[in-house]
Amino acid sequence: MAAGLPISITPYYLALCDPNDPDCPIRRQCIPRAEEAIAAQGDLRDPLGEEAHEVAPHLVQRYPDRVLLVATDRCGVYCRFCTRSRLVGGGGGARSLAALDPAFAWIEAHPEVHEVIISGGDPCVMSTGRLARLLGRIRRIDHVQYVRLATRAPVTLPQRITKELCVAIREAHETTWVMTHFNHSKELTDEARAACARLADAGLPVMNQTVLLRGVNDDPATLEALFRGLVRSRVRPYYLLQMDPVGGTGHLRTPLRRGVELMAALQGRVSGIALPKLIVDTPGGLGKVPIGPNYLVSAEGGVTVLETFRGDFVEYYDPPES
Repeated sequence: MAAGLPISITPYYLALCDPNDPDCPIRRQCIPRAEEAIAAQGDLRDPLGEEAHEVAPHLVQRYPDRVLLVATDRCGVYCRFCTRSRLVGGGGGARSLAALDPAFAWIEAHPEVHEVIISGGDPCVMSTGRLARLLGRIRRIDHVQYVRLATRAPVTLPQRITKELCVAIREAHETTWVMTHFNHSKELTDEARAACARLADAGLPVMNQTVLLRGVNDDPATLEALFRGLVRSRVRPYYLLQMDPVGGTGHLRTPLRRGVELMAALQGRVSGIALPKLIVDTPGGLGKVPIGPNYLVSAEGGVTVLETFRGDFVEYYDPPES
């Protein structure tokens, strides 16, 4: 770890890389580059302030109604932009249920918590039995109404998403939502789409969060192809995330204005079910902020002027006050 984020790449994901193109969008996500040694203003070791918001070992609370459970430090692929680069591959592997007991006890003592986000690392690289037992333990907490399972396995190791795994997840906790992480349409291979189909066919809703990455997906055509491909794969584009300011990743981050420009280019041209929210997860762990183009031109005297995606200006009149 002293040398930086370790390297781990599945043979499947490595095969998607172009060995002759250092700017291949898959290669940029998983192969180390010399730029990682360059520090940029605003770089942080723990950009989301998870250590400051840890309420029990392996448990982070940044919002009143939900918590993040770090179930493992292992992934199939260690992405070069990982927000938890301080942790992943650091040793320990999957956390035992005994190690997570203090986290479960904290959740049980806080009935305002309705959602548990299981992350890591990637919980789907754990054994099926271990993941099912973890979900089953959470199911015993009555006030936890749903679980979000964050995994990149459909992207980096789609063979892991077996019918057995999908059924085990559904049976262990029937209100589990799967949050996967496709960043480029090149990742939507036949194998990846089949993995998404297995999840959907098992009755598991599947959403996707895409990280906006310089040189990978920071143009409208690339994002449009990705979002349309996700919807065809029965995956709902949920977030387009401004990349977290992790140390050594300045070469992969875009200016905030670029994300706003991209959303403006896609608005009205891509179906609403294929258009995610553009989100900034604020440094220090103070919460997510949605941003985007401003279509409200003026509001005065009960008349609001709106600008459409075509550039037309339209007046909207408020109803009379009662």
